[in-house]
Amino acid sequence: MNAIINLFVNGLSTGVLIFLLASGLTLIFGLMSVLNFAHGSFFVWGAFVGLWLYDLTNHFFVALIGAVLVGMLIGWLVERILIQPVYGNHIRQLLVTLGGMLVLIECIRIFWGSNPLRANMPDWLEGSFQFGGVILIKYRLFILVVGFLIYLLLWIILKKTTIGIMIRAGVDNREAVQALGINIKTVFSFVFLFGAGMAALGGFLLAPYSGIIFADMGMQYAILAFIVVIIGGLGSIPGAAIASIIVGLAGAFTAFYIPDLSLSINMLLLIFILLLKPTGILGEKGRA
Repeated sequence: MNAIINLFVNGLSTGVLIFLLASGLTLIFGLMSVLNFAHGSFFVWGAFVGLWLYDLTNHFFVALIGAVLVGMLIGWLVERILIQPVYGNHIRQLLVTLGGMLVLIECIRIFWGSNPLRANMPDWLEGSFQFGGVILIKYRLFILVVGFLIYLLLWIILKKTTIGIMIRAGVDNREAVQALGINIKTVFSFVFLFGAGMAALGGFLLAPYSGIIFADMGMQYAILAFIVVIIGGLGSIPGAAIASIIVGLAGAFTAFYIPDLSLSINMLLLIFILLLKPTGILGEKGRA
C-alpha cells in the first residue's frame, strides 16, 4: 500500500511538471492553432538559464523569475520573427518552428556545452516528510503547489478577465474582434509570450527534480506535451491538467510494475483515448 501511495505522489508531481509545459502549448497550439515545435526549446532555455542564475545568485526565486523572463523574451522573438508571417499556415509553421528549435538548441550548446549539467535543489526544499511508511519528498510537494497555482491563474485569466474574453473571441472569430477595434495581433502575441514563459518555468522546475539537464531534452518533453494537449482536448486547460495527471501516473506505475512498457505507454494512452473520444477528454465542450 505504501508503495502505491509513493508511486501516486511521484506520478502526480511528474504530471504537474508536464502540465506546466503543456499549459503553454494548450494556449499556443490548442487555442490559437499555432503548430509550434519550438515550444520544447523554451523549456530547455528555462532550465539552463534558471540553473545558471541559481549558481550565480544562490537565490531560487531570482533564478525562477529570470528563467521565466528569458523564456518570454525568446518566445516574443520567435513569435515576431517566425510565427507572425505564417499565421494560418500549419505546414510553414511546422517548418519554421522546427528550424527555430534547432537553432535555439544549438545556442544552448554554444553557451553551456554539449555535456549534461548537474542541477541541485535549494536546501529548504531538500529532504522529505514521513508518515508511517509513506515518504513525501518536499520538492515534489512544492511542484504540486506551483502546478495548482498556475492552473488557477490560467483559469482566472481565461474565464474572469477581459483579456481572456478577447483571446477566446479572437480564436472563434478573428475578423469580428478586429472590427471592434481590438488589436488581435497584440492579444495573440501576449498569449504566445505567456505560453513560452510557462514552458520556461516548467524547465526550471524540472532541473532540480531530475537532477540533470541536457540540450536535447526539449524535444522529448515537447512530444509529451503535444500528446497531453491532444489527449486533453485542443484548447482546454482543464483537459490538459487531467491528461497531464493521467500521463504522469501511467508513467510512474508502468515504470515500476511493467518497465518494458514504460516507453510506449504514452502513445498507447493517446490511441486508446482518441478511439474512445476523438476530440480528446474535454475537447470542444470542455474548451477553456
